[in-house]
Amino acid sequence: MKKWIALMATALALGLAGCGKSAAKPQLLETPDQDTQFQMGTVVTLRIYDRGKKAVLAQAFKRITTLADAITVNQKGSAVDQINAAAGKHPVRVSKDVFRLIQYAKAYSQKSNGSFDLAIGPITSMWHIGFNDERKPSQREIDAALPLVHYQDVQLDVAKRTVYLTKKGMQLDLGGIAKGFITDEVIDTFKQHGVTTAIADLGGNIYVLGHSPKGPKRDWTVGIQDPKESRGTALGTIPAANQTIVTSGIYERYMKVDGKVYMHLMNPRTGYPFDNELMGVSIITKHSVDGDALSTATFDKGLKAGMAFIEKDTNAEAIFITKSKQVYVSSGLKNKFKLVKNSGYKLANIKDVK
Repeated sequence: MKKWIALMATALALGLAGCGKSAAKPQLLETPDQDTQFQMGTVVTLRIYDRGKKAVLAQAFKRITTLADAITVNQKGSAVDQINAAAGKHPVRVSKDVFRLIQYAKAYSQKSNGSFDLAIGPITSMWHIGFNDERKPSQREIDAALPLVHYQDVQLDVAKRTVYLTKKGMQLDLGGIAKGFITDEVIDTFKQHGVTTAIADLGGNIYVLGHSPKGPKRDWTVGIQDPKESRGTALGTIPAANQTIVTSGIYERYMKVDGKVYMHLMNPRTGYPFDNELMGVSIITKHSVDGDALSTATFDKGLKAGMAFIEKDTNAEAIFITKSKQVYVSSGLKNKFKLVKNSGYKLANIKDVK
């Protein structure tokens, strides 16, 4: 799944290169060392502000490549491809990284009561929105695939580190959390090499490490993407430090059939893309993998139930954007989120939603 969000400085542009040195952090650069590569079907940009840490960029990109190659469902011979090929036949032993990700994916499938389901593969592979072979499946095809979308049928053996899909035709699709998982691994790589201040942008999964170089203990200013505009256009901003911001939305990747727009986020219960009042959901957490899973789960639940789900999670905040251009923020962001002037959006109160 493609997710997106824009990271901006106070002027709502990616102007962090103009940050000044801080007396408290003399080791920080005014202009960060950075690299941009095309990975996982998207543009990935990493920026490091610590002096003398430029070489860490290569280490981080190496980590991205290794994990992406193992997790993808679009590459023959990947770890996930091997698991799917063995569905209904035998368990498959995987690396520690892949097993850890699948463990997390199944746990989140349970936590969300199936709103997020790691076994969504039979549905996403049929629609394949965003690829050259995208199409709208027949109702008959969808009905046949839905019984295979059942996270309870994904068996994990911790001792043997194996994954087994118990029914023939089952497929894992980790696209809903893979980018978040890899984002967190990039941040871990930074920390292991002594990086204290950095930005990781993995095609929209944003992580701001440390505080802004503009001043001691000063938060970064992060722009929340307007889901109806091109990437880099913000409808509002929030302050953040050592946090990740992940957004799911309906306008970045979609398919149009007979005048109807179908988004890429799939409902594991119906086999169709989600279709509710939401246009976008942004999740703010400490771990990007949490943000990925939560953004999908809350999109499934819709505005009111999604907000209630977030309010029960003490480690997450959320911004919900509706098709009527109303913006709802969770309680922890009420004094932090700021709408951009003349954005065309309006802040609303969830208590007013019937």
